[in-house]
Amino acid sequence: MSTNTAAQATHRRALWLGAAVLFCMSWSASPAVAQSPASSPAAGAAMNDTGEMAAMSTAMDGGLMNAPHMRMTVLGRPQPGDSARAAAVLVALRAGIAQYTDFHRALADGFHIFAPRVPQHVYHFTSNRHGLEALVHFDPAAPTSLLYERTGDSSYKLVGAMYTAPRWASLSDLNERVPLSVSQWHVHTNWCVPKRGDWARMGEKGPDGRPLFGGRGSITTREACDAAGGRFVKQAFGWMLHVYPGASDPATIWGRNAMHEMAGDHED
Repeated sequence: MSTNTAAQATHRRALWLGAAVLFCMSWSASPAVAQSPASSPAAGAAMNDTGEMAAMSTAMDGGLMNAPHMRMTVLGRPQPGDSARAAAVLVALRAGIAQYTDFHRALADGFHIFAPRVPQHVYHFTSNRHGLEALVHFDPAAPTSLLYERTGDSSYKLVGAMYTAPRWASLSDLNERVPLSVSQWHVHTNWCVPKRGDWARMGEKGPDGRPLFGGRGSITTREACDAAGGRFVKQAFGWMLHVYPGASDPATIWGRNAMHEMAGDHED
C-alpha cells in the first residue's frame, strides 16, 4: 500500500469513527449526571423524535440483540475467571487514564475533542493512534477515547473511557477483551448516508419530519436508501464499549444501563 493510499485509508477510518462517536455521544450520559440517556430531557426528546425506542427489536440472534441502527452483545452468564479478568481491566484502565485527569495532557498526547461546539452529556477525546492499535491488540490501559464532562466554558472533568474493537471481531474475540458477562459491546448498523460529494444532504428530513440519514435516520434498509439516492452502510464502524471506572455499581461501570435503556430493557 502506498503512503498516499495508507493515509487516505487512515483518514476514512477516522471519519467513520467520528461519525460513530457523534451517534454515541447523543446517547452517552456520565454516571455523575445520570445513569441513562432517558434521564436527560434532551435525550428523551431525541428518542421520541426518532421513534427508535418504539422500533427496537429484542429478537435474539447468536448472542446479539438487534435494533434498527444498532447491534449489541447480550449479557452472558458469568464464567470462571470473569470477575478477576474484569477487575484486572478496570485496574489497568484506571492506571492508564489517571494522567488524563488534566485534559490538557490528553490533548498533548494526541487526543482530539470530537465536536467540541456541540452540547453533549459527555465529550469524546479520541486518539486515532489508539483506535488503529485496537484493531489488532487490546490494551486495557489505552482506550481509543477518553470521556469528559464539561465543567466550565473551557474545562473538562474525566469520567470514563471508550474501548473499540475491529468490526470483524467475533463474540469470542470481544469476550477475550472484556468478559461478556459484565459488558455489552455495540456496533452501529444500517446507516444510509449521502453519496460522496453530497454531504449537504445529511440534515435532510422526510415527510414525517424525521432525519433520513445517519445513525438516527428513518432509513434502515438498502432498498429505501437506494430509493433516497443514498449510500447504504451495513455496519458503520467497529465494536465499542463505554466504561465509567469511577462509578459504584457494575451496570454503570460497564455502560450497561445505557445499553438497556436504548433497547427498552431495564435491569431490576
